[in-house]
Amino acid sequence: MKRDRALIVTQETLPAALEALGRIDADFLRALEEVGLPPLRYRAPGFATLLRIIIAQQVSLASAQAIADRLAARCDPITPETFLALTDEDLRAIGLSRPKQRYARALAETVGQGAIDLEQLTTLDDEAAIDSLTRAKGIGRWSAQVYLLFSLGRADVFPADDIGLMTGAQLLKGLEVRPDARTLAGLAEAWRPYRAVAARMLWHYRRQADAIPDDWG
Repeated sequence: MKRDRALIVTQETLPAALEALGRIDADFLRALEEVGLPPLRYRAPGFATLLRIIIAQQVSLASAQAIADRLAARCDPITPETFLALTDEDLRAIGLSRPKQRYARALAETVGQGAIDLEQLTTLDDEAAIDSLTRAKGIGRWSAQVYLLFSLGRADVFPADDIGLMTGAQLLKGLEVRPDARTLAGLAEAWRPYRAVAARMLWHYRRQADAIPDDWG
């Protein structure tokens, strides 16, 4: 489905969006006073960023950064073509597990063959863009949502099954038990159409509480 032009989160639009979110839920105004604006942590849209999201799955931030650095040293620029030219031995040396090698190659083939048109994503609504991205093995709903949030600046994407968001919501709301994905998604319904802005603030709030360095969340 074609996308209606809506708010894109930028450094210029973020303050007003947070104020609007705070009028919906005053806890976000309190968070803004306590920890300030969240960083945008923008990553340029394209194959390299999607590949970075696969690399970051289920590893520590430090490990993901180390793998990404080794990949950049071996593959410059990072495109579907240059990535597919790497051998299995190259990918093992870079630090990609066997499953991630398969996922990364599948992504490179899918994008390289045009089965996913990354430029067209900007014209699609959130759900249609997620459906398009998840055609590639290794790109699930969370990965697609992270891409829309951090690379396309979408304002109402909310990856509710993200542990960092669950923890951030627990801290912000003073909950005794960390909410699961279903509970968090229910809470987030009240934050439309600024759920991605809420996600940025929840990650930021959690990082400030735990002194976690910036990355995906």
